[in-house]
Amino acid sequence: MTAARKRPSDQDGFFWKTKTLEEMSPTEWESLCDGCGRCCLNKLEEDGTGDIYFTDVSCKMLNACTSGCKDYTNRFDFVPDCVVMTPEKVRTLPWLPPSCGYRLVAQGRDLYWWHPLISGDPNTVHEAGVSVRGRVEGTEEQIPDDELENHIVQWPGQLPKRARLKRRPKV
Repeated sequence: MTAARKRPSDQDGFFWKTKTLEEMSPTEWESLCDGCGRCCLNKLEEDGTGDIYFTDVSCKMLNACTSGCKDYTNRFDFVPDCVVMTPEKVRTLPWLPPSCGYRLVAQGRDLYWWHPLISGDPNTVHEAGVSVRGRVEGTEEQIPDDELENHIVQWPGQLPKRARLKRRPKV
């Protein structure tokens, strides 16, 4: 029996294809984040099953217009339990969205056309409908924990149709 042939990729040769997650520089590592903001949404875990449910309620530090942190450098001063992405966490966290650049690279997959490393434009994550822009109902400071069940949404665990395209759609 022969091993399955690796599909050719037009991304071969780029650092995320030639280095392990552990070999990346801090700048390379940070650039894997596509800026979607989905990981900054509050999640609920069902007791007993461990199933994870996304909500449309964000961390208080998320800027819902840009999908970025309001103060990334000092975020731990405001949110001490903010998750620091590491190679180990990227490989084990069950709640990373399927579109996550870290997750895709850890799985040996190509980045999507809308990822800023491919498009050269941080706005394509919004154009593709992947970011949280326009989809956050409120922050954790505005919506009480006992109301989070009323804010469960499916979209953070899904990839919009236009985001799945092989190339950027013509305008």
